[in-house]
Amino acid sequence: MTPKSETDPSRLGIAGLGHMGSPILRRLIAAGYKVACLDRDPGAAAAAVADGGRVVGSPEELARESDVVLTCLPTPAAVEAVTIGSGGLSSAPGGFMVVDLSTTGPRVSRAIADHLARRDVAFVDSPVSGGVRGAAAGRLAVMAAGAPAAIDTVAPVLGQLGRVVVVGHTPGMGQVMKLVNNYLSAVALAASSEALVLATRSGLDPRTVLDVLNSGSGRNSATEDKFPQAILSGSFDAGFAMELMCKDLRLFETMAAEADVSLPVVPTLIGFWQSALQELGGAADFTEIVRVLEREADVEVRAPRAT
Repeated sequence: MTPKSETDPSRLGIAGLGHMGSPILRRLIAAGYKVACLDRDPGAAAAAVADGGRVVGSPEELARESDVVLTCLPTPAAVEAVTIGSGGLSSAPGGFMVVDLSTTGPRVSRAIADHLARRDVAFVDSPVSGGVRGAAAGRLAVMAAGAPAAIDTVAPVLGQLGRVVVVGHTPGMGQVMKLVNNYLSAVALAASSEALVLATRSGLDPRTVLDVLNSGSGRNSATEDKFPQAILSGSFDAGFAMELMCKDLRLFETMAAEADVSLPVVPTLIGFWQSALQELGGAADFTEIVRVLEREADVEVRAPRAT
């Protein structure tokens, strides 16, 4: 991990200490940053203190005590409330920066950026991908969009989280990239689940199936990561909730409609994920989508346990 340098922002804040926010906090503290923290969950706040963070009581207080505030929140509504809502970050005097690591969609990101600009607050739209393991290891894909000077300022901080790719200089462009990424992730996991369930039902060892797929043209993020790490073991611990994947797919659908682009696969895919959401519940890990197909086929895609 690269230690913080003398040119890095001196005071960081982070709003949102969930599955992604907590390992991101630990990465930043380990790199030498002093980080103020905000989360409405007392348990998450207590864990942040144990990790070395300092908890504050409101978004406005977080902004007053930070040069750069990172937001890592689950929904567009939560990001809007924390950034530009009553008592939000924008209630504090300007001069600080906001970097949004969340997935909100381009329209919301642009609206937040415009509001903050009127308060003399620079905004970088910078969603991340790579899951909990990637956050903990500093191997996230960081998709930054914003003014070049703003990105330059926060680049050392974002570099602690993973590989930073500047996708554009207008807030919202990072969101476009993130939703495209998550759409393909959803396609890969759904289609790979169908393929692995059929192959297992037909008598193939799923480990052998994955070995062949990952050596050939069928490989994808699900066969290379999700199945080996979370499905074959039955751990289902990728750290991304079913309800969040469904939220991102709806944002992708909205983005396509606003761009007047017809995407015929999208309705079928969303229907499958929504059906899984209803069956499994929103808190289920998104890798559990395979369970829906397993139940119908009366088979489990698991590696045999050692005896």
